[in-house]
Amino acid sequence: MKKPEHPLHGYLRQISERAEVREGVPLPMGTHENGAGVNFAFFSRHASRVWLQLFERPADGTAFRVIALDRASNRTGDVWHVWVEGIRPGQHYAYRVDCPYRPPEGHRYNIHKLLLDPFATAISPMPSWDFRPAPGYDPLAPEQDLTFSSVDNTSAMPKCVFAQKDFDWQGARSPRHSWSKTVVYETHVRGFAIHPSSGAENPGTYLGAKNEPSKAADGDEGG
Repeated sequence: MKKPEHPLHGYLRQISERAEVREGVPLPMGTHENGAGVNFAFFSRHASRVWLQLFERPADGTAFRVIALDRASNRTGDVWHVWVEGIRPGQHYAYRVDCPYRPPEGHRYNIHKLLLDPFATAISPMPSWDFRPAPGYDPLAPEQDLTFSSVDNTSAMPKCVFAQKDFDWQGARSPRHSWSKTVVYETHVRGFAIHPSSGAENPGTYLGAKNEPSKAADGDEGG
């Protein structure tokens, strides 16, 4: 009896699920470490093509790796997604999206411009800021944003950074205060301990916020 042949698309899907680049999942949005790799999820309702681009340094004008997302396998609803093996914290990335340029309809997609991940937890600094390549249109043209710019802004564009989300609290323990002796308030961690007057050893960080109350207490006791 002849063994039935598998359809080509089924065979390709099996192969891709064992490869270093897989379909991925639509949730959670942004980047999420999953197994030996990272899942990327990016919302774009009207995009016709999406590329994930990986960079070695923030100011690089060329990606060292470009991954084209397939509309059939890398899209669920309005979310484009892909899983990439071997991504480590500190990896720089961005997206490039294509769609017909139709400003009267609100579509200003420009394949020459990099897009940041709105769910990125870190953005790379740039040695110098040059906004001239940024507009998706020709600012000198009479039609302004109805024109289309073919200037690539990759080297002048900051990149997203895949950041390590785990934090080592270095054995910190809950103070276990009773509710009657507890005051709960919200604060911006960076703003709480970034100013030199905080006296924090690690200003603008969780460690700085953790150390600041104890230093304030020591100062009160001394006064």
